[in-house]
Amino acid sequence: MHDLSLRQLRAVSAVFRTRKIVLAAKELGLTQPAVSLQLREAENLIGAPLFDRTVEGMRPTAAGLAVVDAARAIEERLRVLADEVEAIVGGRKGALRLGVVSTAKYFAPAIMAAFMREHPGIEMSLWVGNRAETIAALHTHGVDIALMGRPPREVQVRAALFGEHPLVIIAAPDHPLAQTRDITKDRVAKEHFLVREPGSGTRISLDIFLADIPGRLDNPGVEMGSNETIKQAVMAGLGVALISAHTIAQEVETRRLVILDVVGMPIRRQWFSVSRLDRSMTPAMRAFEDFLKAEGAKFLPALLTRD
Repeated sequence: MHDLSLRQLRAVSAVFRTRKIVLAAKELGLTQPAVSLQLREAENLIGAPLFDRTVEGMRPTAAGLAVVDAARAIEERLRVLADEVEAIVGGRKGALRLGVVSTAKYFAPAIMAAFMREHPGIEMSLWVGNRAETIAALHTHGVDIALMGRPPREVQVRAALFGEHPLVIIAAPDHPLAQTRDITKDRVAKEHFLVREPGSGTRISLDIFLADIPGRLDNPGVEMGSNETIKQAVMAGLGVALISAHTIAQEVETRRLVILDVVGMPIRRQWFSVSRLDRSMTPAMRAFEDFLKAEGAKFLPALLTRD
């Protein structure tokens, strides 16, 4: 019975509706012998006659009615499947696992909310980690798309730019350099830095920024595990920090932090959406990348500087 084909079930249904094999053949666009063959094969697989042949036409047996009910249920499920596939292909339905580096968690929820308003049939989940963890999640297929800075070299990816990512050096408002203009790199390098762990994007950028200061990277600063901890430590006067401008908009606006006027700052980086090159883009992924390209930049906090 498991070997029943869709063609056989459709032949049974057509015979039931029309009561005559010749009419069923016309409905299905087949020859009469072809319908008779499919009906006979179905009966052989079922192990019972499906119709009684009468002068009034084909009358379904109890087994025939059961097969017709099953055929109707299958046809209905196929119609639903067709609608579901059409919605998936059209980007109206699906699932998307979004991974973001920790710096992007300040704006990623707003992007998700706006995208899901436009695509209510797409379910999204959010995963947050540092740069190294995000690359690992891409490598293991733990996320479909990642929002991050410089695209990784460890994994072959497709990357699409969606916005600017400025990095700045921050201090407490009462820091001695808070009112100083045109601070040189050599001068700011003498400050006590609060830094993220190795592997994070801002730590890599800081290392690059200070690399030409002899001996400076031998003791980069006090390591802290999150941007929030670093911001609190800077506000408490424990030092300065290189940080994404997108993580400090509220604190700068309320004057709890200031951006130091360092020559060569801000460091201009970019935000990318990144996905593995060796996997097919799902319609949901494509819809999200199209949304980021068109709308993503407007969700990035503005770079606030002092007067």
